Amino acid sequence: MACVIVSSSSACSAAALSGSLTISTDSLSTRSSRPNSLSWVSSFPTFNISTNTTSPSLPSLNKNSFIQAAWTRRSRGELAKRPNRKSWKQRTDMYMRPFLLNVFFSKRFIHAKVMHRGTSKVISVATTNAKDLRNTLPSLTDHDACRVVGRLIAERSKEADVYAIAYEPRKNERIEGKLGIVLDTIKENGIIFV
Repeated sequence: MACVIVSSSSACSAAALSGSLTISTDSLSTRSSRPNSLSWVSSFPTFNISTNTTSPSLPSLNKNSFIQAAWTRRSRGELAKRPNRKSWKQRTDMYMRPFLLNVFFSKRFIHAKVMHRGTSKVISVATTNAKDLRNTLPSLTDHDACRVVGRLIAERSKEADVYAIAYEPRKNERIEGKLGIVLDTIKENGIIFV
């Protein structure tokens, strides 16, 4: 590449490799040519730069090339190819609401537990199938048994210093009946649902 600076008093040229670069300082603008401008940019001279290259054109990259910029945004087509990528809520929910309540109703008993999502550690468990409740409750699946399970979950969670839990209903699951009784009893005993 050749560098030529054209001025009224000096000229400089270098050996050319494949092209030439010309910088002209004939039309320098200074403060005297723009007296009305108060900008600091007006104090710098302006250069007209033009390039003349005769180098061969670069080969264009194939569309399916393995070289991709790391900062490119994924297109909808790429999203369709990988549909199993989790959403922001799915990725952050286990940290925002770490304690999850799980309630299971069978024909014979009621089982509830509070788990820590990140470590899968069980914080508290209450079931009507336990020895102490199995022998004292007249029925292991009625509304009174739901209230007892809710009260035990709340007490045992507070003993483990857990005062806020989350409950995610399953698909097409309504919070009513026995499930509603368990959740309401837990709320009445001082646990916050987030």
